[in-house]
Amino acid sequence: MEHVLGFVALAAGLIIGLGAIGACIGIGIMGSKYLEAAARQPELMNELQTKMFLLAGLIDAASQHQSRRLVEIFAGSVLTPSVVLHPEVELVFRLLARLQ
Repeated sequence: MEHVLGFVALAAGLIIGLGAIGACIGIGIMGSKYLEAAARQPELMNELQTKMFLLAGLIDAASQHQSRRLVEIFAGSVLTPSVVLHPEVELVFRLLARLQ
């Protein structure tokens, strides 16, 4: 059972890390498209900038929510209330609780 708990912590870290990478790639692509559009039509720069920052916030929030939800689903299917957690796993879940 100890190995399973270790793998839960590893999986939680991978889920959060891959979710963050996906969000960073998405925001990077959106930023490059914003710069291209602003260079083509400078008169629309203010409108495009507003929309870009709104979308950046939505992408970030969606990736955080999805990562948190996946960790809850994965960890909830493995852990039961009677299981004593290792300090590393407890740390992961405390960090996730602070994010909520």
